Amino acid sequence: MSESTPKKRILLIDDEARVRTSLKMVLEPQYDTLQAADAQEGVALFRKHEPDLVLLDVILPGTDGLAVLQTLRGENKAIPVIMLTGTKSVKTAVDAMKLGAADYLSKPFDVKELRIVIDRTLNTQSLEREVKQLRAQVVQRYAFHNLIGKSPGMQEIYAKIEQVADSRTTLLVTGESGTGKELVAKALHYNSGRRERPFIALNCAALPETLIESELFGHEKGSFTDATARRIGQFELANSGTLFLDEIGDLSPMTQAKLLRVLQEREFTSIGGTQPIKVDVRIIAATNKNLDDLVRKGQFREDLYYRINVISLYLPPLRERGEDVPLLAKHFLAKRVEEDRRKPLEFTKDALELLTRYPWPGNIREMENVIEQAFIWSQGCSHVTPEHLPAILKSDTRSSSLRDDTLAGRMSLEKAVMEFEREIIVDALNRTNYVQTHAAALLGISRRMLKYRMDTLGLGKSDSSNPPEPEPLVQE
Repeated sequence: MSESTPKKRILLIDDEARVRTSLKMVLEPQYDTLQAADAQEGVALFRKHEPDLVLLDVILPGTDGLAVLQTLRGENKAIPVIMLTGTKSVKTAVDAMKLGAADYLSKPFDVKELRIVIDRTLNTQSLEREVKQLRAQVVQRYAFHNLIGKSPGMQEIYAKIEQVADSRTTLLVTGESGTGKELVAKALHYNSGRRERPFIALNCAALPETLIESELFGHEKGSFTDATARRIGQFELANSGTLFLDEIGDLSPMTQAKLLRVLQEREFTSIGGTQPIKVDVRIIAATNKNLDDLVRKGQFREDLYYRINVISLYLPPLRERGEDVPLLAKHFLAKRVEEDRRKPLEFTKDALELLTRYPWPGNIREMENVIEQAFIWSQGCSHVTPEHLPAILKSDTRSSSLRDDTLAGRMSLEKAVMEFEREIIVDALNRTNYVQTHAAALLGISRRMLKYRMDTLGLGKSDSSNPPEPEPLVQE
């Protein structure tokens, strides 16, 4: 233990002086110790010093150690108590554990066992405290006030989230890619009674059809060629918590049918399994597709659509939230300043106007990327200027030219839109070294959609002006 790390403090409550002396010799100098000969003194020291751990004798003068245990647990449940006794009564041990004792030791002590039990209990306490702190940080991160926006569309979203967060109702979150659907799903989860239970997110479009069923429901060992061990599915992992199914519109008809059964019966059977597994899972689904159209085309089950669309939340694209752009930009910039502990950094008026004019095809995801770049380019400056936003500045100049040409009749609207789209895609490809996976993420669309738009605009690999895309380090 380093000199800068304070010692853990252990409170010894035992009426036998020789026992207290023995314990003190065993525990010091690794721990600081406090000693009490009776319950009254022990409770007083507990309240005054809030020790890290208590060693409590079951038999004390004038009182029962189990009654003292109840008092200590009522004062502070976070402080573990290990019971000590001279008798090996199973009933006493069981009663102590039921009342919240962390462990149980019989006299005379085995010194090695005593140290192991104390170390294990203190380590468990530290882990529990760390988990509690991390959980509090996560809850704070996804609190309602962290959803930035004063536009009417976002105010409506906030009101709905507050109304439905603490219910078990299934929700459907819709909107373009990059609008923050997963952020809303997390806000719903961490502001509900399930906040201390798992939040599991699964992108349905990111997995091939051959793996999606195993990912959702799990499989048993030997159920297929590569099933070398049992795998727990996302539904089982999310039990008593929330399962976020992103891009649910990409599920195949077969998987849609199996998902519908889980929503109806609240149970499923893993691949190769024989027994149904009961689950209590809240489903939050999301899509950037028009499910109404998919239902009409027979590509999405109507019965499943009604099951997941109990309550619908539509997230408007950033281009329809002009008043929110400055708020979001300042939020992302302040976040980066705080993370790097840099001196205060602000936007100039011209920079904010430039950001507000930009159409943000990649929505909030694209904005966060742009602000990250501006933060880097503005090193040593007190303000972010338009020059620190080269991609946005270039697009603004280009869009102004296209607008003028269209309004002057020199270019058709269709041609102007295609040119603008081409400009944005080329810029995204250049900024990601022509890695289509990264460019698609920057634009907030799938790689398949990007490839389709590239082919439509003549930006495919056959275009000799484009460098070949390097192979990604991991498979999509």
